[in-house]
Amino acid sequence: MLKDKKPYRILVVEDNPGDFLLVEEFLMEAIAFPATRHARNFREAVQILESAVFDVILLDLSLPDKSGEALVAAMLKSAPLHPIIVLTGYTDIDFSIRSIALGIIDYIVKDDLNAAMLHKSIAYAIERKKNITELKESEKRYSDLFHLSPQPMCLYEAGTFRFTAVNKAGIDHYGYTQEEFLGMTLFDLVPAEERDRTTATVGSQDRVINQTYTGKFRNTKKSGEVIEVETYSTPLLIDGGLYTLVIANDVTEKNLYEHKITKAIIKAQDDERYEIGGELHDNVCQILASSLLSLGMVKRKLPEDTVPLLDQCRDYINMAASEIRNLSHRLAPAFFKDSNLEEAIQALVRSFNPGSSCSVLLDYNQSMRAHKIGLELQLNLYRILQEQLKNIFKYAAAGKIEIDILAFNKRLKMRVSDDGTGFDPATVKKGIGIANMQRRAELFAGKFEIDSFPGNGCTILVDIPLDQQT
Repeated sequence: MLKDKKPYRILVVEDNPGDFLLVEEFLMEAIAFPATRHARNFREAVQILESAVFDVILLDLSLPDKSGEALVAAMLKSAPLHPIIVLTGYTDIDFSIRSIALGIIDYIVKDDLNAAMLHKSIAYAIERKKNITELKESEKRYSDLFHLSPQPMCLYEAGTFRFTAVNKAGIDHYGYTQEEFLGMTLFDLVPAEERDRTTATVGSQDRVINQTYTGKFRNTKKSGEVIEVETYSTPLLIDGGLYTLVIANDVTEKNLYEHKITKAIIKAQDDERYEIGGELHDNVCQILASSLLSLGMVKRKLPEDTVPLLDQCRDYINMAASEIRNLSHRLAPAFFKDSNLEEAIQALVRSFNPGSSCSVLLDYNQSMRAHKIGLELQLNLYRILQEQLKNIFKYAAAGKIEIDILAFNKRLKMRVSDDGTGFDPATVKKGIGIANMQRRAELFAGKFEIDSFPGNGCTILVDIPLDQQT
């Protein structure tokens, strides 16, 4: 990266030598001539500030002699003319907002820190401090938090949800002009297929003034690009009116990276299942078949009264071979060679062999046949259904299972319902199986929901957008 050739005088207040070295490396990577001083505690920082002036102060929140809000207040009092950037190892949105309200310029989590971010924050901090000195005290905090923040921020009116203000970062990130933003509502940023759900979710919330709320939503830029955002919203009372301040953090790239990791984990699990299934089918079943041949040859040489025992042994071997074939087909469904998703699911249902005590009703709707579904999505739907059927037969004591799979309004929907014992999802710890089902759905931008109640069975719902499966 190109280095900033401006001279910077920087005071780093940090008691951890390792963190200080890391900050110093980031400064040298982004700035050509950083003049850095190091203070290991608050007292030492105050002594340095008595005889030196700096362009910016980088402040760790946990020092041996002061920490937290008390440290922030004391440092602001000791260095009122210096821009201060907090560096911390903890994510605390409420405290970050309070810190900025007190006069801190920026608040950065160390785990997210890199050279470009630090340089950008320093440049913003210096420029913002310069602007703050030109404003009245009552105006400078709002300007720092809102207009000059590198994070997209907006203010909307409660009730109408119409935007009344948006910062430059929001304009740059979403692509709308300020005039366009001020003619829009919060829901104009939501994709059409999610607008009703988002309207119901946000509109029904009873919010407390000055309390911060978090959420995860999908937004649409002016270009049509759909992004995933984490939001931090705070209801405020301004001039007698109720408004909500929103900070939007674009986590699309982060989620894509996490999806790649999840995808790799699930692929490793599936590869292992295929390997085990193949070994069972091609090796163990062959050994059992050879055993049957050997028993057939032995039969001619046995006394007549022992033949029934040998026949019983052969029956057991045939039963074992049949069970192993069923198990191998569950572990390694033959999508890629011999069957499609519908046939594989039908085979899966048969392989569980519920007998007369439990009936399984499968409705694979003909609407599915109009859509070309990728092999990867087919396999993950199969695994979700397989996991839920295993849970039902293991825990639910169900007498009836209903499976519905259909495509509607460009979305694939799968419902698996049973009339078993049920459970309370709020009190039951999510195991690996449920977590895997949820991860598999989310890999395809889908949703996974559980609806259950003790004594009232269980229903899982999988909802996946088909127009995003490329």
